[in-house]
Amino acid sequence: LQQQQQQQQQPPTSTLSVSRHSSSFTNPNGDILPIKATDEEFEDGRVRNAEAMNKIRDAWIYTQISTREKEFTHYRNARIFLGTWNVNAKGKDESLDSWLCADWGARGEYAPDIVAVGLQEMVDLNAVNVAVENKSAQKSQTWVERIRMTLNSRPCGVGGGNGNDPNGSYILIQSKYLVGLMLCVFVKATHRARVKCVHSDSVGVGVMGMMGNKGGVSVRMQFYDSTLCFVNSHLAAHRENVIGRNSDFQNILSKLQYDIGYEAAKQSIQNGSLSQWYSGSQTIGVSDHDIAFWIGDLNYRIDESISTELVLNLSQKFDLEKLRRHDQLNMERNEGRVFQGWHEGQLNFPPTYKYQPGTDMYEQRPDKKLRAPAWCDRVLWLTKDPSYLKQLHYSRSELNVSDHKPVMSTFVAVIKDVIQSEREKVYYSVMKRLDEYDNQSLPMVGLDRTELDFGEVRYGMSKTLQIRIANTGKVVAQFRLVPKLDEPSFCKPWLSILPTYGMIIPSDHDMVVNFTININNDIARALNSGKEVLEDIIILRLENGRDYYITVKGRYARSCFGMSVDELVMYNDPIRSIPLDPIRRVEKYGTDKSAMLCVPKELWRIVDAIYGKGLHEMDLFSISGYKEEIDMIRESLDTGEPFGNFNIHSMTDVLVSFLTSLTSTVVPHSLLPTLEIDAQNVQACARSLLEGLPPINYNVFVYMISFFRECLLYQQQNQLTTVKLARVCVACLVTGGVMYENKQEVQRQKSMHLLMIHFLESSSI
Repeated sequence: LQQQQQQQQQPPTSTLSVSRHSSSFTNPNGDILPIKATDEEFEDGRVRNAEAMNKIRDAWIYTQISTREKEFTHYRNARIFLGTWNVNAKGKDESLDSWLCADWGARGEYAPDIVAVGLQEMVDLNAVNVAVENKSAQKSQTWVERIRMTLNSRPCGVGGGNGNDPNGSYILIQSKYLVGLMLCVFVKATHRARVKCVHSDSVGVGVMGMMGNKGGVSVRMQFYDSTLCFVNSHLAAHRENVIGRNSDFQNILSKLQYDIGYEAAKQSIQNGSLSQWYSGSQTIGVSDHDIAFWIGDLNYRIDESISTELVLNLSQKFDLEKLRRHDQLNMERNEGRVFQGWHEGQLNFPPTYKYQPGTDMYEQRPDKKLRAPAWCDRVLWLTKDPSYLKQLHYSRSELNVSDHKPVMSTFVAVIKDVIQSEREKVYYSVMKRLDEYDNQSLPMVGLDRTELDFGEVRYGMSKTLQIRIANTGKVVAQFRLVPKLDEPSFCKPWLSILPTYGMIIPSDHDMVVNFTININNDIARALNSGKEVLEDIIILRLENGRDYYITVKGRYARSCFGMSVDELVMYNDPIRSIPLDPIRRVEKYGTDKSAMLCVPKELWRIVDAIYGKGLHEMDLFSISGYKEEIDMIRESLDTGEPFGNFNIHSMTDVLVSFLTSLTSTVVPHSLLPTLEIDAQNVQACARSLLEGLPPINYNVFVYMISFFRECLLYQQQNQLTTVKLARVCVACLVTGGVMYENKQEVQRQKSMHLLMIHFLESSSI
């Protein structure tokens, strides 16, 4: 680690995995081994890189130690409490017991070992407070003391104290604030000696993308020998601003960093965690911890397809199932657009916002803006080993001074406690085994084949072939994939290979290397244009040995996905029969464009199928289809075969993916409005957009708007709204499904959303 630190290497973090029944290790992320030294080439054809050999050897040692973790680790259970509350700049004397201590038990026998509490809007988010934080420090300290007094005023099991005990039962480990945000972490006094490497950070994502009216604060620590991270955030407001909330999350997640120092990184490596070994860095992020929690006012609402009045009615009747299905955070997580890999318990309590302060009634006063209730306040978690964390409770408190209800959750976590003397025994055992084989003679391996023919490969479908590598020599064999001369990567972008390096001990199991072809939009576009072919040569380098050359090839089954509308309208025949080679294409069809179609036939077929039997379908364009059916529908479009009796949601899924896969969007980016759209300029902006569209794009745009208007005629049955359908239009016709993060681009997308609403509601085209 010290050598890597001196070299100031900063490659991407990787995690290594190991088979429980094998001494071979692999790198599942597909990263190139980070080395700076150049290869040595010998006259007999051998190639050697001492740095690479040492790195692979060290990684194997650490991985072996990690697989034997149970031999030197004692596991203990710890209860962890998470609480989050948007206090709306209120809160003074009310008791916090019903929130912080609700599930402690009569004598504190279930009191948590760790308490993490996050507040939002602890001060008014006015311009002065956001700019200078003139009240945040004082308010933060006041709240920390209130929480401390609440925790220490009750018995908390063995060794429990009370508010008169200066040491108390709970000790503050760290607090962090940012304008209206505050996070504080307490542990029982009995654990204080086993808490170390405490660090905090904050990120502002509010005004101008950096001010603290919105953002996140975080505290991380090592508890015994497990690493824990807590994040409290306040994301972008307003029901329609889902994109803004997703962007805020990604921004906060990417910017929260903790410099844990050389000793902490060294100990982490010794215990088998290879993130720091691989990167050579002392800096880690939220996702690098054993367990991470994310709490706060995430501001996700109930989808606009459900009216405000219905949301109110369902919330008051405690009828939560439909609300859960249309909760924006649940929907965005299901689509993989936010909180990827994170988990949340089921929402079995009523929405926590927006209440009339001082009451238990949702805000419905005539002089106030009517807002749909929502689960703004949430608790999520991320863990490297799901079996190490269990959620016991997820509920809310009925404190009513704010327009939000507090939310709380209790977990039981499995915490590691490493016994160093036992770990040393494992280390010496691993080294002894390695020394039996090391430094004896040259390595030798055998590959069961060096040619891989994938045959026909289709759009959107992965295909994997394997090569088995056996150590046929008497010494340890280390291998890695290396790029060809003057190329940055060891394989083309349509191919992924796992693992990319590894080590095999003599007489051990063969190592399997997986070669996977996946044709996505970008690859399909390159294949359709003739810029790419499915052929590659992979170099597998044996350290202190020879190079092996593996030939990879496949045959692309041409698809309408990943093509341009200009080319699609040129052919009446199924696209599968159109040659990829441009010369053969011209020989077969010539260059006459007079027989061009108005819109691509594939688009007409899928729209006609939905129009014929699906406009009345419940939750149209809201529910995903079945993957097997989606693949079959795509194949029917490409081959001209008739559609089967497919689920309508599978058909709409294919329609959306077809439009988003086009090489260029139907509405060119240059035509996106630069002005904010209002009632005065909406017609002029709409007319300007239509006039700027190329002819084929104009046809497709008008065709799709006409179809979406037909969908709205059945909105009582399919639950579509103009606002929701306008979002679908923007994704299909304008952005190609790309999520913008730049504030200016986000604003242009919002303006385009308003234009789409205008097109859907008016008869201007």
